[in-house]
Amino acid sequence: MKKYNPVKIQEYWQKIWEKEKIYQATDFSKKPKMYILVEFPYPSGDGLHVGHVRSYAALDALARKKRMEGYNVLYPMGWDAFGLPTENYAIKMGVHPEKITQKNINTFRKQLKSLGLSFDWSREINTTDPKYYKWTQWIFLKFFNSYYDKKEKRAKPITELKIPENLKGKERKKFIDNHRLAYQAKIPINWCPHCKIGLANEEVIQGKCERCGTRVERREIKQWMLRITEYADRLIEDLDKVNYLEKIKKQQINWIGKSYGTEINFLVKLKNKNLGNIKVFTTRIDTIFGVTAIVVAPEHSLVKKYLAFVENQEEINEYIEKAKRKSEMERTELLKEKTGVELKGIKAINPLNNKEIPVWVGDYVIATYGGGAVMVVPAHDQRDFEFAQKYNLEIIEVIKPQKNQEVKRNVNGKLLEAFEKDGILINSGKFNGLNSEEARKKITELLEKQKIGKRAINYKLRDWVFSRQHYWGEPIPLIHCPKCGVVPVPEKDLPVKLPYVKKYKPTGTGESPLANCYKWINTKCPICGGPAKRETDTMPNWAGSSWYFIRYIDPKNDKNFADMKKMKYWLPVDLYNGGMEHTTLHLLYSRFWYKFLYDLGLVPGPEPYARRHSHGIVLAEDGRKMSKSFGNVINPDEIVKKYGADTIRMYEMFMGPFEETVAWSTNGLIGIWRFLNRVWNLFNQIEITENKNKNLEIITHQTIKKVSSDLENFK
Repeated sequence: MKKYNPVKIQEYWQKIWEKEKIYQATDFSKKPKMYILVEFPYPSGDGLHVGHVRSYAALDALARKKRMEGYNVLYPMGWDAFGLPTENYAIKMGVHPEKITQKNINTFRKQLKSLGLSFDWSREINTTDPKYYKWTQWIFLKFFNSYYDKKEKRAKPITELKIPENLKGKERKKFIDNHRLAYQAKIPINWCPHCKIGLANEEVIQGKCERCGTRVERREIKQWMLRITEYADRLIEDLDKVNYLEKIKKQQINWIGKSYGTEINFLVKLKNKNLGNIKVFTTRIDTIFGVTAIVVAPEHSLVKKYLAFVENQEEINEYIEKAKRKSEMERTELLKEKTGVELKGIKAINPLNNKEIPVWVGDYVIATYGGGAVMVVPAHDQRDFEFAQKYNLEIIEVIKPQKNQEVKRNVNGKLLEAFEKDGILINSGKFNGLNSEEARKKITELLEKQKIGKRAINYKLRDWVFSRQHYWGEPIPLIHCPKCGVVPVPEKDLPVKLPYVKKYKPTGTGESPLANCYKWINTKCPICGGPAKRETDTMPNWAGSSWYFIRYIDPKNDKNFADMKKMKYWLPVDLYNGGMEHTTLHLLYSRFWYKFLYDLGLVPGPEPYARRHSHGIVLAEDGRKMSKSFGNVINPDEIVKKYGADTIRMYEMFMGPFEETVAWSTNGLIGIWRFLNRVWNLFNQIEITENKNKNLEIITHQTIKKVSSDLENFK
């Protein structure tokens, strides 16, 4: 074949590769193992786009290199197929999600195979397959039947929990349930008033429902939760054990948000009546004498309990209603201007100088963080400074700069901005003259002595909201019995299969569409045999992806989620590549699940991934994100047909630094096509000889070294 014909070449060789199964990994090979993993895709109706190819092609090149170096390489592929987009599309088109999912998977598989990627297809998995989600449900039951031993810093079976002897009946059960790693709690969630459904944060786009575009509200609903917060310290500390990009480590640490500080009680009064204490967490107790207000979350118990007694009840109610229409992400946006309304008539007492200060309600304060209340120190926090100027609050300086530090003031000596650094205390009574670090220690000691405060550690990370009021997800394997309470489905009865129903639209009550499946819901209690009902919430789309890398190791095992010997051979994953957008959710969740399984002796090590790398996004040629609405999505199928798989894969390796965002360039693609033509023509022109050329040999070895190094380091 004189003329370069990539389509003919790739069709010929791909058939041979598939027939001879040359990319299938071998369990327990004598070769050194190399487990290379890419994030498995969500099979959307749009099919594969060129952004997917960037990650797959890069890891494919490395996998091929490692095989040539004598490694036993596992490079698998599967489908993260549960999720809201499929359910939305199914509702819109009137086609069942199961049919849509299978169709989309077939399209994706065909596209990936056309690219000639060296995946081990014998290990293909699908999170919507009952044979797969049987084990997702099994792992959930392990969470439900476990608690966290804070002394030993690990999970244990709930049967080992020490229960006070005086607790009997309902009190005993309540004690046990309060310690489970999977538990139910009433929490504020994003709520779409049009769809009448709860939404995860990722389903809220600019404060609006992703499904219908209606502005989202906040509403309290019972949800199943996983106690990921128990693992917060280990998730931070064990980052020292892995080879992740520093930006990935930093992003995880910031998301967990561990901070050391002081918890302090402010007495609250309504005229002359004591209302009890508000607990406030602060990392800057050295600024306590500069507090000129307390701000509480709209959901704070103080607001609910005493709203009827404040002087501006109507104004407060109006503000709370506006706050309900904002998502948590909107409310906590750092660039957002702080807003609030004073609870007129209610005052807080600063415990260190007995000074009365106003209490406000502000939507930038979240009920689930730091007790749902913050202290306002305008002179030493810039956002507090802006808040104080907006609402005419007092500004008291209590920290003065040390040498070589400056404070910006106007000609009259007034602050132009907050001084946020550590310094020397002033206007702080007996603590005057101390530096900030020393003052934090001594003030906290005084508060502890007087039993009005204590040292505390706080986390931004909150327990994982694990239930969704959707149809297309894994059923949560629990049963509600009027007599026995919440009871786990026996393991022998797993999987609890998702019923095939014609109607899977939202119920309008906030419940999952499964609430309308009466034949499926009504069941018998596994303990007493009496009438009971199944849990109707389903798991989030993150559930199946939290352990999929384990199932690749043993995908057809129907006795265990994976064989321990195989796990010991293949784990941890040697290299895991994925998008930076998954650093704080999927990556954190899967590390959490793995650590939990490790605590129970079900996996061989504390960390699932030895190395984590990330790739940049591929933008459209116009520099915007690829979107059907923009009409700029680039489908790889057309490129493969016209230029061949090698052209697109090679172009994506040359288009720019792997970690950075890059824009697609058709001219760049054509340049690679021309290069491959020149290589083909050159090969057909040269005469193969055994004569050695020393200079050529040197250049060859230099090239091998450079290419090898660049592949290993994603350059």
